[in-house]
Amino acid sequence: MGMQHRFSYRNREIAAAWLFTAPSLILLAVFMFYPMLRAFCLSFSDSNLIRPGADFVGLANYARLLEDAPFWHSLGHSFFFGIVVIPVQTVIAFALALLVQRRLPGIGFFRTVYFLPVVVSFVIASAVFRLIYNSEYGMLNIVLRAFGGPRLDFLSDPGIAMYGIILLGIWHAAGYFMIIFLAGLGQIPGDYYEAADVDGASRFRKLVHVTLPLMRRTIAFVLIITTMDALRIFIPVYVVTAGGPAGATRTVVQHIYETAFHHMDLGYALAAAFVYFIIVLAISVVQLRLFRSDPED
Repeated sequence: MGMQHRFSYRNREIAAAWLFTAPSLILLAVFMFYPMLRAFCLSFSDSNLIRPGADFVGLANYARLLEDAPFWHSLGHSFFFGIVVIPVQTVIAFALALLVQRRLPGIGFFRTVYFLPVVVSFVIASAVFRLIYNSEYGMLNIVLRAFGGPRLDFLSDPGIAMYGIILLGIWHAAGYFMIIFLAGLGQIPGDYYEAADVDGASRFRKLVHVTLPLMRRTIAFVLIITTMDALRIFIPVYVVTAGGPAGATRTVVQHIYETAFHHMDLGYALAAAFVYFIIVLAISVVQLRLFRSDPED
């Protein structure tokens, strides 16, 4: 009788769990899984936004990608953006978290200031930076000229245009990851630091031997999220440079967008999107495996 009662109670728990998760699962199925499945099927067709119907073309769209130089160039730009942004933004965010962690008078003001860019719309921030980067009347070059510095033209110089997008991306997102690091630092027990003080450890040794090992999970989370954000960068590129000058800031996401909505070649754009999705997924899986072992376990 007891076994039957436990089995019945277990069934009720399972039924309740499915009942509570059903609305979310339905929304995911309707607005995410079905569109993804539909898009995957269309990637094997010659679907066009201005022509009804679509013919099955098999792997022709994927084969075209192998010879599509603009796609591979845009892929290189996306990876260059990520390779620079991921470590630099992570270090800046972690350093800011260490700075504002201390309980000092007025420290809340600095936390707010560092986090403020996050609440600004990326579109608005990109439009403002486009004005700042203007070579004639932009604030950046006005300040540089005042101090005798060189004129920087992020909007028309292919050699430095991507760095302007990188600066904007780091400025906008560093405060968000600062908050995540700050939450992780707050979870470290103070006993570890007290033991380190007893052993006469310096601040640097406490950072290396106490803080960083205990922040491994938080750092892994930040790196994975930063990687995904960096590799799907689109808004600042579209608003600030529109992929120029001379395609120097054209990323994969913008290439896919223009292929689908400017050239109306939806099937080919979806094939490029799924190839890029697999690449980003593979990178995320590698990162998860690298950070899978945790000294806390």
